[in-house]
Amino acid sequence: MNRVLEICANSVQSAVAAQAGGAHRIELCQNLEQGGITPSYGLIRQVRALLTIPVFVLIRPRPGNFVYDAAELAIMQADIQLCQELGCTGVVLGVLDAEDYVDVACCRELVALAHPLQVTFHRAFDSCANQQQALEAIIGMGCQRLLTSGGQPSATAGMTQLAALVEQAAGRISIMPGAGITPETLPALVRGTGALEFHSSAKRLLPTVPGALPELNTPLLETDGAVVARMVKVLEESN
Repeated sequence: MNRVLEICANSVQSAVAAQAGGAHRIELCQNLEQGGITPSYGLIRQVRALLTIPVFVLIRPRPGNFVYDAAELAIMQADIQLCQELGCTGVVLGVLDAEDYVDVACCRELVALAHPLQVTFHRAFDSCANQQQALEAIIGMGCQRLLTSGGQPSATAGMTQLAALVEQAAGRISIMPGAGITPETLPALVRGTGALEFHSSAKRLLPTVPGALPELNTPLLETDGAVVARMVKVLEESN
């Protein structure tokens, strides 16, 4: 099986750059600076019109923790239905309870609602104290892949745990390392984890606009297509 590179894209420009660099799939979000939230209707529609590679959409109504109330879950359900209507390939989600366990009941409802879209469980997993138990719960609810850093700030730091998760999964779900992956760190992760899919934003910091009000001139991140191409080359050479 060929290795896959998924790029976290936070704008039309990032999505187009990811595809031009050879990415195999994107995870579309907004507000990447705070970990990402669900993108707008307009952004999803425009990206779907411009891209030919699969588009997965982050279903996350706000920054912060992954414990959601009924109103937030209703927003997530509506966003999943919107992704179906717009022809997306998959969604990316995760719900925890107040004790940082996977909220299986809520997640099962969302996964069932998303069908036939694919579902990736995101890095909410990295907040779970018992990752072995959490992995079995995520497999049981029917997710196709798990995005994780192995519970560490970066995939490189979590490499040992990532390899253990790949072994535990035994092909029942794809373990997709993510967090801090660059062309320089990717080769070791390929060798050390046994994973077949990898996730990166391949981001660069855009220059601020001169003369803008400081409180409105926040730094912006954008995917660098050249960096994507370098990572794609690493994966192709490892196949």
